[in-house]
Amino acid sequence: MMGMNMTSTVEPGLDVLDTLLGIEPETGLYKVRHARDKVVAATQGSHELFFDPALQDNLSLVERLLVAYYASHLTPNALLAGYYLEQLQVLNVEPELVAAIDSGSIEALSDVRLSAILVFTRTLIESPVEGDRAALQVLQAAGLSSSEIVVLAQLIAFLSYQVRLAAGLGALSAMGEAQ
Repeated sequence: MMGMNMTSTVEPGLDVLDTLLGIEPETGLYKVRHARDKVVAATQGSHELFFDPALQDNLSLVERLLVAYYASHLTPNALLAGYYLEQLQVLNVEPELVAAIDSGSIEALSDVRLSAILVFTRTLIESPVEGDRAALQVLQAAGLSSSEIVVLAQLIAFLSYQVRLAAGLGALSAMGEAQ
């Protein structure tokens, strides 16, 4: 039986969306999704790249996971938000950071860099046209390098894609179960 996985745990090497959405190899949805296996592999590969703890000289893993949690929270996609929250909890992230995201009070964070990162995340998720030069200058003023800003923008774009893909696959799954 296919359905959303109520736990967020994904074993290393497994596809995040297949696992979270409970898409099993014997299902029609799996066959449709994997008909273009290169796309599935590229999506999972992007996920693994963005959340590789060994990524050096860039946004920290905690920063990247907070961006992912916030983007999933804003969209909203409870399944992905839960997954990213679990990843943050594994890293023992400060509960105040999660609370600031949950309450929408990211501007009040004492960490100016993190606040700027999350404000930029909200901007690109809610009003991408406002991700202009002024928004980029705020990131630079908060201490982000050009390469960090590029990775941040790419991460947010990937998360937008991932959330929409998860929503579409979830809808297809629900339609299949309703028939």
